[in-house]
Amino acid sequence: MSAKAILQLARTKGVMIATAESCTGGMVAAALTDLPGSSAIFDRGFVTYTNAAKMDLLGVSAETLRDFGAVSEQVAMEMANGARAASQAQIAVAITGIAGPGGSDHKPEGRVCFAITSAQSDTVAETIEFGAQGRDAVRRAARDHVLKLILDRLNEYQDA
Repeated sequence: MSAKAILQLARTKGVMIATAESCTGGMVAAALTDLPGSSAIFDRGFVTYTNAAKMDLLGVSAETLRDFGAVSEQVAMEMANGARAASQAQIAVAITGIAGPGGSDHKPEGRVCFAITSAQSDTVAETIEFGAQGRDAVRRAARDHVLKLILDRLNEYQDA
C-alpha cells in the first residue's frame, strides 16, 4: 500500500491519523512520516511494546490483558481507542502480534491482531495468521496490511 496515497487522501479529507504499535515497533509511523508533508495528516504514534506501556499510554485495561493476552483483538481495539482518545486524530490504528521467532500452540508465530477506529465508525478488529515466515517478513506484512486498512477507512470517510 502506498503511504503516498494515504497522505493525499487524508489531506483531501482533512483527516489526522494516529498509530499504536507493538510488534511493528513504529514501522507504520515511519512509513507515514517518510513522505514530505506528512505533518498535515500524521498526529502521533505510540510504540507500546510492554503491557505496562499499553496500560500507561493507551489505557488498555489490566483485566483485558489478563483475560485475553497482549496478542488479541480485544487488546488491539483498546489500543486503537486509546490512541484516538490521546491524540487529535480522527483515525487510529493498532497492531499487536508475535513477529517471532517463537510463539506457542495457543498463539503461534506470525499471528497479528489489528484494530482501526475513527470518528465516523465503530472500532473493528481482525486477526491475520501470517505464519512463521521470519520476524522481518511478519513485521513488513503487518505494516503493509495496516496501511491498507487506513486507506480503506479513508475511502469510506466523509470529508471533514
